[in-house]
Amino acid sequence: MTHTPRHVLPVIVLAQFAGTSLWFAINAVMPDLQRQMGWAASDVGRLTSALQLGFIAGTLVFAILTIADRYSSRRVFLVCSLAGALCTLAALFQIDSFSALLFWRVCTGFFLAGIYPVGMKIAAQWFPKGLGVALGWLVGALVLGSASAHGIRAVSSELPWSTVMLSVAGLAAMGGVMLYALVPEPMQKPTQAKQLQWQALATIWTDRRVRSSVLGYFGHMWELYTLWVLVPLILATRFEGTQLSVAAFSVIGVGSLGCILGGLLAQRWGSAWVATVQLSISGLCCLLAPWLMSAPLEWMMAWLLVWGITAAGDSPQFSTLTASNAPPQAVGSVLTLTNCIGFGISIVSIELFTHLSSSYELADLLPWLGIGPLLGIWAMKPLWRR
Repeated sequence: MTHTPRHVLPVIVLAQFAGTSLWFAINAVMPDLQRQMGWAASDVGRLTSALQLGFIAGTLVFAILTIADRYSSRRVFLVCSLAGALCTLAALFQIDSFSALLFWRVCTGFFLAGIYPVGMKIAAQWFPKGLGVALGWLVGALVLGSASAHGIRAVSSELPWSTVMLSVAGLAAMGGVMLYALVPEPMQKPTQAKQLQWQALATIWTDRRVRSSVLGYFGHMWELYTLWVLVPLILATRFEGTQLSVAAFSVIGVGSLGCILGGLLAQRWGSAWVATVQLSISGLCCLLAPWLMSAPLEWMMAWLLVWGITAAGDSPQFSTLTASNAPPQAVGSVLTLTNCIGFGISIVSIELFTHLSSSYELADLLPWLGIGPLLGIWAMKPLWRR
């Protein structure tokens, strides 16, 4: 049995964190751009949707061309990390053109498809028997990486806002180099299909267990990324400047704790129960918005932190359930198509809620995010009843 070096998982986690720091680089500096460029608040939704669209396109292209199977996953991760960093730098140099910025965010999303999913594949190669816990750490790194741009903005508030984009570009490049240099090729690679199995799409609807976890994941995706986009708007009702960046980093980044603890609890209680409980709590947080938006600050922050933990914490368990229940020869295809549909749902949700936020109070809008968790809980019943 091949021994796994102790440093492998920490390096993969750190590289995942560094690479996914590109995700919300624009969101973290959006208040500065609005002041400088006169952009509308809803433009942050368009820019986030552009990145999500690029990610969808990237996952499909990478799967159809079997990039991560034909070439070294480490090399793919390195190339995409460097390319994503260059796209972020290009966006910085063309920041005064909104159309150019949209283009470069699409490109960034495309290359993120070679960072997040490929990082998960590398982990699966090294930890085939501990995937649930490993995924908890990896998705936790994704969550913390997504929040990192807000954290960088908080500690660099006295510096130009361009510092954020330069920093995340450097961080992503460093993550790719670190993984390539420090994580060796696995001695034994899992047997995988060499082409995307389109017939696996039918499994999503015909297999009851797969259908349950996939629909639960769709409900989760209706809520998660829209919440992350709206967090700065929610916090802007109480904070500004550095305090706003610190609070946004805390609310989004704390989701990594939910991912890690969820992975540990799933070993005892099972992924279905852990995912359902977290989805239920995050759905309740949606419904409590009209009261807690105007509550004393300490209550409001407690609510947002709990929401941040549970909205992200169920994600690794949905992936674990789907991977466990899908046909072994079609796991990659099922996960790819599920992720593509899920991110498509997130685009619809982001566009809808950011557009409506200019006409309606957030306290009236946020409960409608609960539609996703509600439908997800209903869909998960066949799994948690077992």
